Amino acid sequence: MEDANYYCALPRVMLTTSVHEDQRLPIANVGRIMKQVLPPNSKISKKAKETMQECASEFIGFVTGEAADRCRKEKRKTINGDDICHAFEALGLDHYAEAMKRYVDRYREWENHIISLKVNTNAPLDSSPRAELSLFEGGLLHEDDQTCPNVATTTEFF
Repeated sequence: MEDANYYCALPRVMLTTSVHEDQRLPIANVGRIMKQVLPPNSKISKKAKETMQECASEFIGFVTGEAADRCRKEKRKTINGDDICHAFEALGLDHYAEAMKRYVDRYREWENHIISLKVNTNAPLDSSPRAELSLFEGGLLHEDDQTCPNVATTTEFF
């Protein structure tokens, strides 16, 4: 794929390279995620999956690049959840920043809980953070959350 210059709608941002095919999310995973929000028996074209794959990969690269810049300025080598939250805010994606902050907080609570269980009982750990922290699925978001206006809901497909 040829390198090109892409300008983002966000101020003062220019992406100089497109995500190469080997750096993209696996298309099977993208398709699986897309199917989760569609009614049963819905079909998704290969082109739609490829488009979503490229967009999601670009989005992840864009946010990660912003987080990496913060780490570089602070002379750190590891990106953490707080860096991702900061990147969302810096890019004007406040809705995602708020949800991510709650996710990071709850993950840390879960992690501390698991550590205390292990220390206090020496019991095997069989619970998963995904089950505990699924903030982006129905029912676990705070009551004051609203759907992000540029994210389609299943009813908007029809």
